[in-house]
Amino acid sequence: MNETNKKVYRRWRRHCHLRKRLVGTAERPRLNVYRSNKHIYCQIIDDTMLDKNGCRCGGTLIACSTQSPAVHSQIPHGGNVKAAELVGTEIAKLAKAKGIVCVAFDRGGYKYHGRIKALADAARKGGLQF
Repeated sequence: MNETNKKVYRRWRRHCHLRKRLVGTAERPRLNVYRSNKHIYCQIIDDTMLDKNGCRCGGTLIACSTQSPAVHSQIPHGGNVKAAELVGTEIAKLAKAKGIVCVAFDRGGYKYHGRIKALADAARKGGLQF
């Protein structure tokens, strides 16, 4: 196994350990974060939503990324801390518009550092409670 595969595997394991305990509900949905080298994405998800057959499917309530028009127009590159702060501010603004105040933060197996921390801090400043 080469070094890249090891890093991906370790992140996947951390993510699985987190998701055992972390569930988004209607009262407190989950704020999920994914980052790539060029962009950062976040979604607010209600894991208790049901599909037409009555099975749990989970549903995305709000989504925002560095590719969203509101954020993309303000930044030239989406893979840095400034872009993560803009995404955090935008997701908090969209959540408040939908009436969501309290969320459970799902860092997706990433270390709470750099872009992940910047997004979380900006979302808190925007009014979201973790």
